[in-house]
Amino acid sequence: ALARGISSRLSVPLIGVNHCVAHIEIGRQQCGCSDPVLLYVSGGNTQVIAHLDGKYRVLGETLDIGIGNMLDKFARVQGFPFPGGPVIEKLAAEWLEHQVEPSLDGLELPFAVRGMDLAFSGVMTAAQRLIENGAELGAVCWSLQEHAFAACIEVAERALAHTGKTEILLGGGVACNQRLRNMSEMMCKERDASSHCPPRMYCIDNGTMIARLGWLEIKNGRTTSLMDSGIDQE
Repeated sequence: ALARGISSRLSVPLIGVNHCVAHIEIGRQQCGCSDPVLLYVSGGNTQVIAHLDGKYRVLGETLDIGIGNMLDKFARVQGFPFPGGPVIEKLAAEWLEHQVEPSLDGLELPFAVRGMDLAFSGVMTAAQRLIENGAELGAVCWSLQEHAFAACIEVAERALAHTGKTEILLGGGVACNQRLRNMSEMMCKERDASSHCPPRMYCIDNGTMIARLGWLEIKNGRTTSLMDSGIDQE
């Protein structure tokens, strides 16, 4: 509403910007990739997006909550401050340092993949149940990351196979996690593909990505009329 008001008052162009595409464009600009599959992992979103037939298509997405939301909810129950994802990452890494041969035995969590989609609420509930049954917190944090991230990477790999593309781009706040970055790099190496992730300051939501996409839109002559700029939440 604020952008519409400023555009109307100053008689300047109004430019509609898609938040997901903004993550793609800032990633392309920062990483130099050309036509990637985006693994978009944040608090409110978990999607796999690719450009096909002239449009960006959602090839898979969460059916319940975003992966970042799941991590934060689990962290909140443990009493961790917001955001909880970095704390989970830290505890998982500290636990892993003391393991000679880490194993998921006794730390198994539900399979989060549903075809090309994902579901995380059951994973979170099962992880909390492990804690309640006496499992070590660091071990559960490690297991939670391993299961949730592996599910995301599996769907992203399927998207690579389906589209024939050879680049993965990570975006969203959870893309700051080093374990997720490592998993993506390992998968891409096995597929002769390349994994890309912008600096962490550009993974989280930021004004630069919105400005970047807005610049690209107006550069290509695309603006949004006032009549078409209304938002229908449904």
